[in-house]
Amino acid sequence: MEFHVILFDRQEITRLGLQALLREGVLPWQEYSLSTVSSKSELVQALTASPEALVVMDYTLSDLDSATSLLNIGIRFPLARWVLFSEELSVVFLKRVLCEGTFGVVLKSSELAEIRAAIAAAIANKGFVCRQVEELLRLSEEEKGEERGRLTATEQEILREIALGRSAKEIAALRRMSTHTVTTHRKNIYRKLEVNNSQEATRYALRAGLINTSDYNI
Repeated sequence: MEFHVILFDRQEITRLGLQALLREGVLPWQEYSLSTVSSKSELVQALTASPEALVVMDYTLSDLDSATSLLNIGIRFPLARWVLFSEELSVVFLKRVLCEGTFGVVLKSSELAEIRAAIAAAIANKGFVCRQVEELLRLSEEEKGEERGRLTATEQEILREIALGRSAKEIAALRRMSTHTVTTHRKNIYRKLEVNNSQEATRYALRAGLINTSDYNI
């Protein structure tokens, strides 16, 4: 059976470089077919024809508008192999796709050995993360830990009230603040903890010991 490779990258020089790399024998098959796509619709069409294909794509140059769009295509075509090959990718995006999908991630500044390794891992249906991305994620976790430790005493108290289910208006009355001030504190707390809502904030408050299960049950 002939293996198929899909290149989703709008930079011609990158496409030519990847094709040269594939011709070096990085694929375990002597024969393979190759197609290039330049849009989400073309990618879906190519995967419909070759659902087990290896997809090498630059997400940042694609017309996919979110990690969710990429993950949904991955769910639709579960047999496809994926290598994300970009100049840079955001930490938020990386955490999402690495947590919820099986992707190889390698940067265009990575050494050829890592690019080859990412392709080989994808063919074997394994994830792969290059050293630069590993370092980026490690530093992000360290910075997040430092940021969490920067909650002021007031922010910790307001977080506790949020975790207990009190509204901004109720917290303002209890602490003799304006509702606007409480809302500002809440935004700062969510930013520092990298959470999006009161449920996530409550889980952090429980882990941090600001409340206990006798105060609140999730």
